[in-house]
Amino acid sequence: MALPVKEQAKYWGIATAIFLLVMWALGDVILPFVLGAAVAYCLDPVADWLESHGFSRGWATGIITFFAVLLFIVATLLVMPLLIRQASDLVATTPQMASNLQAFLTERFPQLADSESILRRSLSNLGDTLQSRGDELLNAVLASVSGLVNVIVLFVIVPVVAFYLLYDWDNMVARIDALLPRDHAPVIRDLAHQIDRTMAGFVRGQGTVCLILGVYYAVALMLVGLNFGLIVGFIAGALTFIPYVGALVGGLLALGLAIFQFWGDWLWIALVWVIFQSGQFVEGNILTPRMVGSSVGLHPVWLIFALSAFGALFGFVGLLVAVPVAAIIGVLVRFALQQYKSSLLYKGLAEKEPD
Repeated sequence: MALPVKEQAKYWGIATAIFLLVMWALGDVILPFVLGAAVAYCLDPVADWLESHGFSRGWATGIITFFAVLLFIVATLLVMPLLIRQASDLVATTPQMASNLQAFLTERFPQLADSESILRRSLSNLGDTLQSRGDELLNAVLASVSGLVNVIVLFVIVPVVAFYLLYDWDNMVARIDALLPRDHAPVIRDLAHQIDRTMAGFVRGQGTVCLILGVYYAVALMLVGLNFGLIVGFIAGALTFIPYVGALVGGLLALGLAIFQFWGDWLWIALVWVIFQSGQFVEGNILTPRMVGSSVGLHPVWLIFALSAFGALFGFVGLLVAVPVAAIIGVLVRFALQQYKSSLLYKGLAEKEPD
């Protein structure tokens, strides 16, 4: 005799609650495994492509691991020191930028010369405030990174976890599929396929878009001679993960820096504006439609809420799992709404077939 649905729901609910409680209790202990699983998930299509071209799974995993480690070493040795230095310099120069802004406004609006002016006093304190807060933020970020992503995690645990998960990915999927309850296996497979499509479209696709735009913004801004072009490109590329936010924040920051640096030379300021406009055009018309698609179903507001909520609840690990969990919840909610609209609770007795 089949187990009643209510009994199944009770057991699965208990199992889910225990799983979530264990994940919450482990906290940062599971960070390297979450990172390793995320890396393996993102690289699995590459391994499948190599397998389709005659490589074994072992060779495909080895090739991917070699190039990933090589890229990480190059980025660590060449890009990260410059990125940290530019971030520090940007924080250090904020008082001078505030002074330049005060001088510019005073020249255009003489009434600001009044020492008792509220705006003048605000501008006078702006630079020191930005510098102190910027130093605190930068130190907190560096301390957080050094505490969470230490040398062992970066160079040992994450690559090893990612390697073994990537090598055994297809077998793990098959084993999990074999454990699905037989009565509900087709529905679960369909939901899993939708979740995978959503995460693949957003995490892999949007991650690639972020990387391309970040590199484009950084290189283009450095070529036009904008100070701190690398850090601005990094910020704009990273925030592109949240639709519209990356272009808005990066564009305003770049234009603000360009106005201070190139004041009077409007061609270079216009070039900075063109860089971000062209990046947005390419993203909206080429990159996002091809790499992300239109069926992802993650609304920007829902994404921002998920990042805020999971970051507040679980810290850095919460930020890592926010998007996948948001995708899973989105798919489950859409499925629940479909079930609701096909039920008598929604249709009412008017939809009930006559006897």
